Amino acid sequence: MSSQNLRESSPAAPDGPADDPLGDALAIADARAAMSGGFAAGGPWALRLHAPDRLKVNCVVRGGCLLVRSDTGEQVQLAAGDVIVSDGALPYIMCSDPGVTPMAGGQLPVDPRTGLRTIGDGADVLCVAGHVDLNRDGGSLLRDALPPLVHVRGDAPEAATLRRLTEQLLDEMTGRRPGATVAMDHIAQLLFLQVLRISLADTTSLPPGWLRGLADERIAPALRLMHGEPARPWQLEELARAASLSRTAFAVRFRETVGVPPLTYLLTWRMNLAARALRRDGTPVAVLAREVGYGSESAFSNAFKRAMGTSPRNYRHSLGVAAATAGG
Repeated sequence: MSSQNLRESSPAAPDGPADDPLGDALAIADARAAMSGGFAAGGPWALRLHAPDRLKVNCVVRGGCLLVRSDTGEQVQLAAGDVIVSDGALPYIMCSDPGVTPMAGGQLPVDPRTGLRTIGDGADVLCVAGHVDLNRDGGSLLRDALPPLVHVRGDAPEAATLRRLTEQLLDEMTGRRPGATVAMDHIAQLLFLQVLRISLADTTSLPPGWLRGLADERIAPALRLMHGEPARPWQLEELARAASLSRTAFAVRFRETVGVPPLTYLLTWRMNLAARALRRDGTPVAVLAREVGYGSESAFSNAFKRAMGTSPRNYRHSLGVAAATAGG
C-alpha cells in the first residue's frame, strides 16, 4: 500500500493534491454531512437542540431568531442567510424569545413531503438543518480544531456561496425529485466545506489546531510537507526552512498555532492515518508500519498503542476487519 493509498479519499474528501491538509483531515475524520430536515416557526417558540458525537448544522433561510448557548447563556442573533455549526457536545436553544420554555425537536411531527417540522403557524422563520458524522478516533482531529460554535453571517461577502448552497438545499427538500436525498447530502458536504474555508479566512475564533495552522502563512507550508509525505523522517530544521523561520522560532510559533510541537503533530497524524487504514482494509501491520515511517513493526505497534490505547491488531480485531495475510 502506497502513501497515496493511505490517504485514499472518502466521500467527504475527493481525490486532490497530495498536500491538501484540509481534505486529508476530512477524510481521516470520515466526515460525512447529511441534511436531517429543518423547521418553520411562527409566534412564540423555542427548540432545544443537541447532537452528541455529531457536528450540528443550521441554516437560516427566512426570518430571524435567537440562539442561546446552554453552557454560557450567551445569546446570538441569527438572521436570514446565517449558518451555524456547533460542536456535538454543545446543547443550545433556538427561539423567538429566551423566555419561552423550549421543547425537543423530536417532539414535533415531520411533514413527509418536505422533511420540515412546523411550530405554530410557521410563518416567521424557516431553517434547514443537518449534521456531520465523525468517526470515533479521527473525528477529534476535526472537532478539536473548531470552536464550540461557528457563526457565519449571511451578509458577509464570503457567505455568498453558502447562500446559494442553502437555496439549492431547500429546493431539493421541497421539490422531492428523484435522487433528492443524495443531492441534499452532497450539497450539505459542500456547505460544510465552505464553512471551514470561511473559518480559514478569519482565525480569531479558532482554537489552536491544524485548521488555524493552515491559515498561518509560515506554518501552512510545514503542514503541507508533513501531510504530503507522512512517512518521511522529517527533521525540525527541514520544516523550519519551509516556514522561512529559525528552528527555535518555528518550534515556538508552531506550538502556539497548532497546540502541539511539530514532531508531536507528525506522530499524531501518522497514527490517524494508520487507524484509518486499519479500519478500512486488511493491509498487514508490518507493511502499514513502513507506510507511516517506522523501520520495524514493533516500533510502530508500540507507538500506536501509546497513542490509541491498544495494539494495531487488537484495534483492527475490535472493528471486525479481516487481515490480508496471516501476518496482518
